[in-house]
Amino acid sequence: MKKQDNIRKVITILKKKSKLTMLGGFSKNSPFYVLISTILSQRNRDESTTKVVKKLFSVYKTLEALANAPIDSIEKLIKQSGFYHTKARRIKEAARIILQDYKGRVPEDYDELLKIPGVGPKTAGCVLVYAYGKPAIPVDTHVHRLSNRLGWAKTKYPEKTQLALEKVVPKDLWVDVNEVLVIHGQTVCKPIRPRCSQCKVSSYCPKIGLLRNI
Repeated sequence: MKKQDNIRKVITILKKKSKLTMLGGFSKNSPFYVLISTILSQRNRDESTTKVVKKLFSVYKTLEALANAPIDSIEKLIKQSGFYHTKARRIKEAARIILQDYKGRVPEDYDELLKIPGVGPKTAGCVLVYAYGKPAIPVDTHVHRLSNRLGWAKTKYPEKTQLALEKVVPKDLWVDVNEVLVIHGQTVCKPIRPRCSQCKVSSYCPKIGLLRNI
């Protein structure tokens, strides 16, 4: 089976899942909500991020309110998130820039998103996928690990994984990659003890890097 056919089959199977990622659940909200949620999720567990995001937006409900919010107030609301001092500054500055430079609308362009404080390749990709449904491949630790385990990439760093996946994943499937691999990585294909016997795509996986199958 060709690599692209293998990838399509795996993604099609994994799309039949019963739960959403955190960002998948947030995708019904505004693009700005998705952007801020993604910034807050950096180096933070989904459970903590979900609580922090809801707390922040319960107080500052609009872009304008957040842009004008005192830094110490933002810090108190997001304190459960790692690196909250830095994130508070970035969130406030992102709100200001979007109001000033983009007329209050989060850009739909990858390169424009990268100009916003706190936005790197992963965050920009998440905004495109989860806020706008546009093709992008955000790569977090799960996507990086599973892509290499599945043989879709042979890379050491997420940035390289993104480039590798963009070359082999059919573009119509880009919007699905992060969503399905994150859930699969969280629930089945775990880092140390993957549940291969419970995996629906085990027959399509070369299990690269595994010493034994479970």
